Amino acid sequence: MSDLRATLQLGLQTLGLALDARQVDQLLDYLDLLQKWNKVYNLTAVRDPAEMMTHHLLDSLAAIDPLRQQVGDRPVQLLDVGSGGGLPGVVIAIACPQIGVTCVDTVAKKAAFIQQAAATLKLPNLHGLHARVESLNALSGPGYDVVCSRAFASLVDFTTWSGAALNPGGIWMAMKGKHPAEELEALKAGAPAVDVFHVEQLQVPGLDAERCMVWMRPKATPVV
Repeated sequence: MSDLRATLQLGLQTLGLALDARQVDQLLDYLDLLQKWNKVYNLTAVRDPAEMMTHHLLDSLAAIDPLRQQVGDRPVQLLDVGSGGGLPGVVIAIACPQIGVTCVDTVAKKAAFIQQAAATLKLPNLHGLHARVESLNALSGPGYDVVCSRAFASLVDFTTWSGAALNPGGIWMAMKGKHPAEELEALKAGAPAVDVFHVEQLQVPGLDAERCMVWMRPKATPVV
């Protein structure tokens, strides 16, 4: 655990993230919880704790500063779609306690894990939801200011399935590997009402792989 703590603290320093001792402990406790549940529920294909640290925790932490730049310190509501073991949702809930995070997944055991993580890590701003994202509608239920995903689906499918969950003025945040040029082209053709307003490269400490973030919003409907 000491090696993992050192890797985490070095990663936070590299990313320029100032988390307090409690948040660092929560991240390490989350990693431990993920390992334990993974043995039974197969939450992630990554098994090695050191690899989990770089490929999951630090990868998710690389999204924190860009997210803060978009939403500031506002107490927004965020939906993590196809969250699986809670990435990046749980990490966001730990690093940004002012953000209410709901992790939605179609697999009940994964939503149950998020609920367990919220209780174990004492995160009142974290919730697990067993549902299909297509069933969520901001008009009939709680809407979200940010809808995010990490390696979930194509940009067309992601925005199409989750669009009804967005609050007015809401934005999409899609974490991707390599720059998704083909997906961006498909988005223009398949979802013309979506505006891509920013694509930024992410540098993940200790990970020799390309990562980027695609920011999108619904295009304003012309007033007739």
